[in-house]
This record gives sequence, structure tokens and C-alpha cells, in this order.
Amino acid sequence: MTESNGPIHVCMERWQQHLRGKLDGGLDALLHPDVVFLSPIVFTPQEGIDVTKLYLTAAGGTLGGEPDEAGSGGGGFGYTKQILQGHHAMLEFETTVEGKYVNGVDIITCDDDGMITEFRVMIRPLQAINLVHAQMKAMLESLSG
Repeated sequence: MTESNGPIHVCMERWQQHLRGKLDGGLDALLHPDVVFLSPIVFTPQEGIDVTKLYLTAAGGTLGGEPDEAGSGGGGFGYTKQILQGHHAMLEFETTVEGKYVNGVDIITCDDDGMITEFRVMIRPLQAINLVHAQMKAMLESLSG
């Protein structure tokens, strides 16, 4: 990592490895113990690694998307744009949930060691927020179990 790239570049490389299931240690290797998760649904910040892992796991199950008509997964979750600078990343994503278009942004902050200290998710349009809210609630209940 060159200093001009900042720690977010290494952090995002590791995030992409995690999304592919190729990061040793998974979320434990990425999240700072005091990480804060800011949900598009829940008003209060969710603090700590355990609750953040729970929310990110539920989001993965909810926003994973659906295969397109050809079965190729074309409707699945994917990042379409990214801005990386210093300790911050903005990653725009698109997916389809129950046939509805979902567009959102992950805003990620890391520390000097490339560990995620804050993970903020924003989603649009309103119809998508309502659908994701219902699915996240069910997913969180099943994970908490």
C-alpha cells in the first residue's frame, strides 16, 4: 500500500475477498471490535462487532438478489461505483429483491490498520426500503434465533 492510497484501499480489497468467501477469518478479520453499524432502518447506531456481524450477515441474506430469467444471477447484488480516499469508501450497489429494484450506498470508514470502524448503509427508493425492512426483520429474527 502506498501512502497516497490510504488504508481504505487495503480494507476494500479485503472486503471484496470477504464477499467472495475468500478472506481468512471473514468479518472478524475486517471489523474493529468497537465498529459502529448505521442501518437505513434502525434509528440508533448499533455498536460492537457482534451486532455489526449480525446485521451484515442479515443484509447479505436479504440483498443477495435473485437470478435473472436466464438464471445467471444478473439481478444479484453488485457494486456499480466506488470512491476511495484516505480512510473512507463510498460503494454504490444495485440488486433486486422480490422483483423490486434496490439501489443503495455503503459508506465505510476504516482505521490506520484497515479495520472497519464504521459501516453505514443507505437505500432507495422508498418501496425498496419498506421491502428490505420486512425482510431484514425476518432474517434478524431467524439469525438471533
